[in-house]
Amino acid sequence: MMKTMKAAFGAMALMSTSAMAADDVTLQLKWVTQAQFAGYYVALENGFYAEEDLNVTIKPGGPDVAPVQVLMGGGADVMVDWMPSALAAREQGAPVVNIAQPFKSSGMMLTCRKDTGIESPADFVGNTLGVWFYGNEYPFLSWMSSLGISTEGGDGVTVLKQGFNVDPILQGQAACVSTMTYNEYWQIIDAGLTADDLVTFKYEDQGVATLEDGLYVLEEKLADAEFTGQMERFVRASMKGWKWAEVNPTEAAMIVLEYDETGAQTEKHQVRMMGEIAKLTAGSNGALDVADYERTVATLMGGGSDPVITAEPVGAYTTAITDAALK
Repeated sequence: MMKTMKAAFGAMALMSTSAMAADDVTLQLKWVTQAQFAGYYVALENGFYAEEDLNVTIKPGGPDVAPVQVLMGGGADVMVDWMPSALAAREQGAPVVNIAQPFKSSGMMLTCRKDTGIESPADFVGNTLGVWFYGNEYPFLSWMSSLGISTEGGDGVTVLKQGFNVDPILQGQAACVSTMTYNEYWQIIDAGLTADDLVTFKYEDQGVATLEDGLYVLEEKLADAEFTGQMERFVRASMKGWKWAEVNPTEAAMIVLEYDETGAQTEKHQVRMMGEIAKLTAGSNGALDVADYERTVATLMGGGSDPVITAEPVGAYTTAITDAALK
């Protein structure tokens, strides 16, 4: 019913704003359909894209989907990605450019069992830590490098390549695992551990937070005035969706559930997730804060002999899209 209403509303909006066909835009998400991406689903469901003469297709991600590869292969016009992954890909030859930054804060944490004796980052040494890979490892590696802690075991830490679950901490395979404030942390709680059983280390609090969930396009496409016009409208509608989701978190979560074709998400988890996500998008109007960008670059380049990126990026972001979209 909700999707039918969306289609009708979208059609009415198009009739009232333009007799021309809407422009097709495909968005590739970083992960599966969940409240992490609520702003885009809200913009689609509430007709915000249709009001901008856009016909938007949202493609969910997953463990076997690399957004950069989809973008490079022409499978999407714009993607959601974390800046460490995007900048590493750019240095390796993928000309991706940040055009907007809906997320102001980082939700990444390392969550540890208190009974391991870990009370501070210095206590990581000698322990096994679960770490996500596929581009998600870069903030962790930068953090360890900044602390002078080897990730090769021995006098450092042993890195366990963590799947996209929290099994290692539940099964005693790792003292700590990678979590997000809005997702995996609550999976641990739901599995039976309590907040008192855990010690969390937010990347924001450790001074090594990097930007997450930005919007990226291919650099060459920014020379096309028609494409940039589409992106201006896309960003404007998307941010309208995000701000609506912040004010209406429960309703936004229910919209996300409507678009979860796998049926894997639960109402409880998505409502809770949306409440946490709203804390991360708060304070952003979609424009990239250059100071946040520079902090991210410094974190990725810092920390000794094995930095995530080796040179100051050139042309890795543009404010032109948000300057036009948000004026």
